Amino acid sequence: MRTPAEVLSEILGRIVPLSRLERVALEHASGRVLALDLRSDLDLPPFNKSAVDGFAVHAADFDAAQAPAGERRLPIAGESRAGEPWRGPLARGSCAAIYTGAEVPEGADAIVMVEQSTPVPGAVILRDKPAGGAHICVRGQDLREGELVLRSGHRIRDTDLALLASVGCSPVPVFARPRVCVLTTGDELVDPAARPGPGQIRESNTQHLAALCERAGAQVVRRGVLRDRPEALQAAFEAALAECDVLVSTGGVSMGRYDLVAEALAALGVEPIVHKVAIKPGKPLWYGSAGSKPVFALPGNPVSCLVNHEVFVAPALARLGGETEPAEPLRRGRWLGGELAPNPREQYLPVRLGEGGDAVTELQPVRWNGSADVVGIARAQALAVVPIQTAVGRGALLEFRPLS
Repeated sequence: MRTPAEVLSEILGRIVPLSRLERVALEHASGRVLALDLRSDLDLPPFNKSAVDGFAVHAADFDAAQAPAGERRLPIAGESRAGEPWRGPLARGSCAAIYTGAEVPEGADAIVMVEQSTPVPGAVILRDKPAGGAHICVRGQDLREGELVLRSGHRIRDTDLALLASVGCSPVPVFARPRVCVLTTGDELVDPAARPGPGQIRESNTQHLAALCERAGAQVVRRGVLRDRPEALQAAFEAALAECDVLVSTGGVSMGRYDLVAEALAALGVEPIVHKVAIKPGKPLWYGSAGSKPVFALPGNPVSCLVNHEVFVAPALARLGGETEPAEPLRRGRWLGGELAPNPREQYLPVRLGEGGDAVTELQPVRWNGSADVVGIARAQALAVVPIQTAVGRGALLEFRPLS
């Protein structure tokens, strides 16, 4: 079996990013992928502005000759406040009241904080000797007009929205989200609202997997549960491939008599590329290609499905959706479980996270009973990653994948 790293490289190497562009309102842009390089349409800040409440002054008025006692009495010529700036130059030997975010009057080159002032009739006593530029945000110090703000392929974060608004990027040019069909197979599955009968279980993968795909930046356009019948599988897969950019199914990919997914996909001409990966859980992963459309057939056990999505499907969706930034590296923590023997597969173990006295994240194993145990995985906060053929003892450092 190939390693997860080899399989992921194979998958990403075959992905052809979508190039469909659309424009969305700024309030809907978070989580989308920027489709064009963004440059600033103005200087930021667009004028010299005060960083504090206080008084705009000429720093030269505070030299030793002008203020021998370390303070200066200046008449207040007016005020500058946000949205209503002082008009005209500020004369030497005077000051203007100013407020945070307001434009600094022409000629003024420093701000004395209001905490260093004492009001007197018609004037103010300032107890400071400000250097030139004190408490002033200089025009263009953050961005210059025409300067690159964000590159195409950047996934927009909540913290980017203020920046996009500041440079007038509204509506926002983004790549269309990959359209994904999520289908689950199994004769034993019943609706979550139903009471299972003999040999039946409630279907849990479809909604979980759809939510994971949406979190990865995709648009789920079809979801459903299929019976283990060759003709039903083939018809559903054919309809899904006509509608979507990516097909993701769960169940029916092992070696049993009723594991019919690979056969149904082959009948539609889907090229098989990967079947079985050295990963635990998630070994039966099947991956193929319908032209340029990726097809993922994941195992039916919920934890196997989750691991396959996190390791293979989510990076593929990001690449397909135009994201070009490298994925964040996995974090590292200290294993607090028992000794683990070397395993020929890369292992993903559910853990809860703690904070050690040395600020190293602690990985506390969660009791679970294997890849079908949804209770154990729901109690976990992350998956600890154990490399192939690696013995692990208590206190060893392991990479981990946080779970949302």
